[in-house]
Amino acid sequence: MILTNNPINVNMLEKEIYRISCEYGREILKTILTKLDEQLMQERDRASYRHKGKRRTVLKTLMGEVEYERSVYQYKDETGRKSCIYLLDEALGFETVGFMSEMLSENIAKASCEMPYRKAAQSISELTGQNISHTSAWKVVQALGEKVDEGERQAAKLAKNNEGKGTNETKLLFEEQDGIFLTLQGKDREKMGKSAEMKISIAYTGATKTGKNRYNLTGKVACANFEGVDSFYARKEGVIAKTYNIDEIEMRVLNGDGANWIKRSLIDDTVHYQLDTFHRNKAILKYVSDPVARKTIFELLYTKQIDFMLSVIESYSNSTEDEKERENFLTLLKYFQNNKDGLISYKRRGLDLPMSTNDIEYRGCGAMESNVYSIIGFRMKRRRANWSINGGNNLARLLTLKATGRLVEVLSELASSVLPPKYTEEVQTTLSAAKSPERMGKGYNGFSKASIPSSQKWMKDLFSLKPLY
Repeated sequence: MILTNNPINVNMLEKEIYRISCEYGREILKTILTKLDEQLMQERDRASYRHKGKRRTVLKTLMGEVEYERSVYQYKDETGRKSCIYLLDEALGFETVGFMSEMLSENIAKASCEMPYRKAAQSISELTGQNISHTSAWKVVQALGEKVDEGERQAAKLAKNNEGKGTNETKLLFEEQDGIFLTLQGKDREKMGKSAEMKISIAYTGATKTGKNRYNLTGKVACANFEGVDSFYARKEGVIAKTYNIDEIEMRVLNGDGANWIKRSLIDDTVHYQLDTFHRNKAILKYVSDPVARKTIFELLYTKQIDFMLSVIESYSNSTEDEKERENFLTLLKYFQNNKDGLISYKRRGLDLPMSTNDIEYRGCGAMESNVYSIIGFRMKRRRANWSINGGNNLARLLTLKATGRLVEVLSELASSVLPPKYTEEVQTTLSAAKSPERMGKGYNGFSKASIPSSQKWMKDLFSLKPLY
């Protein structure tokens, strides 16, 4: 059956429905905020907070900008000086990110983890129909990143006192650490040089098979930061202790490229260090050009004749007349001597590994290279990006949460406008009791009161259609 002689532009229809829905949603949110402000005014301590009228403000949301009024109060601070406060802002937690809703700040943060701030702001602006600047997107990430930092610092303190809150249990924990150099900007560049190393750490319990030759790490947690060795060690221990019950861990396998800061995690004989096999083999290929020498070194390595292998490398360095080749052999010798205890992979040492459970497999370490790129490199290394220390740290904290599947969960906890349960219940009760006939009465379809452009007569006709059944 043909409903109209004019063709229906579905794209335009979708946009108009979305606009109408957002308009209606803004009105609902404005009503809730107004009711909550009135309730706070009635319940306040009148002796402490003197009502000084209302002020107009704007809340940015995914539905667009919500303009409303809230009460301002005068009070005396701890020093006895007169100050002003908005109780509604305090209740909504707007001091964290600014006048921005939970959903909007979440979406800005998620978009900023995928693309530059300018493109993220443009994407959100197109979605919401409002003007979000790249500076606003940056500020959201900084505010949320600082909150994540507070949580990680607190977790580090608890871990140091053996008071971690983690409940996941595992007998064997794998740790892999590496760094990536990022270009600095501004004062940090003047102070620290052109670039600085961001340290990255991941920890997991093993891997589960997801395809013919594909595996996913299980229970992965991660952290990243520009900070010094001891501070970073405390941070990564806090992140681990926040998820895992440290008392149940009997053994750790630490995989790294040989950097001194990675060995900070070798605290006792329960931690077994392994030189990353990719970096180990790459070093042989890089510094040994002679194919016979290469083969000999690899054979000695795989047969676990480590001391003999080191002697052979030293002999090669003394027997060659090529100065460059000699330097290469000595470089390889020093690298292997510094990582002598980690040259044999953990699976070939005869360690008494705890039994794995729940289809978890103990595979060879080496996931760090891909994680360095997927967690940090993809977002922060490309497009000639430059970073300040604080700005880079804040974004990196969100990126590690994203990589471990916890970004949405944490953002929901940290978002700026979470209504306290008490107020949420009371506002909802007030609205449901009122049940305005115009907007909530029987037969209200959600669109009869919405405005439709007069130029779109076909749309008015479409909304006026009655059900066929």
